[in-house]
Amino acid sequence: MNKTFKIYAVIFIIVMVILALLEVNKKETTDWRKNFSVNEKSPFGLFVFNEEAKSLFHNQLKKIEKTPYDYYNQHKKNPHNILIVESEVDTESWNNILDQVSKGSDAMLVVSEMPKNIADSIGYYDSQISFAEQNVLKLTDKKYQNDFITLDKFPSGRGFVYIKPQVEILGKMIDESKHEQVNFIKRKLGKGNIYVHCEPLFLTNYYLLKSGNIQYAQDVFSYLDNKETLWFVESSTQTSRFFMRFVLANPALKYAWWVLLGGLVLFIFFNAKRKQRIVPVIVPLRNTSVDFVKSIGNLYLQEGDFHDMMAKKAQYFLNKVRLDLLIDTQNLNDDFANKLQLKTGKPIELILEGIELIKKAQDPYASVIKEDLVRMNKILDEIVRI
Repeated sequence: MNKTFKIYAVIFIIVMVILALLEVNKKETTDWRKNFSVNEKSPFGLFVFNEEAKSLFHNQLKKIEKTPYDYYNQHKKNPHNILIVESEVDTESWNNILDQVSKGSDAMLVVSEMPKNIADSIGYYDSQISFAEQNVLKLTDKKYQNDFITLDKFPSGRGFVYIKPQVEILGKMIDESKHEQVNFIKRKLGKGNIYVHCEPLFLTNYYLLKSGNIQYAQDVFSYLDNKETLWFVESSTQTSRFFMRFVLANPALKYAWWVLLGGLVLFIFFNAKRKQRIVPVIVPLRNTSVDFVKSIGNLYLQEGDFHDMMAKKAQYFLNKVRLDLLIDTQNLNDDFANKLQLKTGKPIELILEGIELIKKAQDPYASVIKEDLVRMNKILDEIVRI
């Protein structure tokens, strides 16, 4: 046994001992990721809701591990309830859901974000976000006024804006500053109804296990008629095709595999260190343009000259419109707004609001505040990305 082999053997034993000590002293950590998985017992999983869902829907609940598109192409159903909780809905599936709703089914979508084309078809334009650390969810119906839920852990703070007149408001979110945002709506389509709730956290383990919170969930689902409910969930039975799945599925084999890899890395490292000369590190030239832009931005922010910043933003936006969209920006009138709407496809209300803010920025005597700058920046970036 030569000296080199003894060194590697000692290193290997030390690594094994360290891994064993780490495993023995390992502490369970709480997974706070918003996974919304029906099999997860972590705070933001849906294990509790999955267990209680059958009684909540009067034992008429059926979980479907297919997309609505695949399921409805294979099954013809009488009017029923459709439930989707924080799952992606593709365009084809959405068309199938709309078809079922028009025939008399009711759909309950508990999702934090919705694709724009789907949101438009329901009757609201977009969602806004409150950054408060605590929100209260309440329903507008007087018979539910005493039932509410307080979200004190990572609330999304989402709410609906630009709601169309034919949409009925069923619930609101109230933040710490008493600011209200609509977060639960109803839209009648054909013979059925679509319900959208944009805060799925109230269905997670963390909140359902708190005393009294289950009542809010019961109130939300009470809007669905007592009939068969199809809950479309993401498939949990797919088997991994990774060739190492058996090794990684067993803790003992998994740790042995990582130890083997660690030993190989150490072997390569020490061998390479002896045989290869050190390659000098050549530090590339630093691009100071970003630092310069940040410095200028911080200077404007410290000065608080929001009017000047709005004027520059308006100037850059109009220059972008002239160069890229070939629209004359000399007169910001209705003709300009219509041309911009045709070339960008953005809502005319959004464009008109942006034009008003541009005019305000160009007026040297106008009084502006920080909120005007923030709103203008958001609207102009949404119309034409600068």
